[in-house]
Amino acid sequence: MATHSSAIKRHKQSLKRETSNTAVMSGVKGAVKKVREAVKEGKADSAKTALASAVRFLDKAVTKGVLHRNNASRRISRLAKAVNSIGK
Repeated sequence: MATHSSAIKRHKQSLKRETSNTAVMSGVKGAVKKVREAVKEGKADSAKTALASAVRFLDKAVTKGVLHRNNASRRISRLAKAVNSIGK
């Protein structure tokens, strides 16, 4: 365990960030999962609404600094590609 006061403070800050980041990523994972399930079942309408929700969660994660913008962009692209493949 840290003994310097500054190290103790940094540790507290890291724990705070960890809980916040975990909550954000949990929302992202849930939203992405809904899109993948809708695609798997072949439900185009629900997949599109779930995709919009997932894009919102991913963009928020980028804004909060949890995900890199290229990472979120890649995920959005792959999800959109999967949703668009339903109609074919």
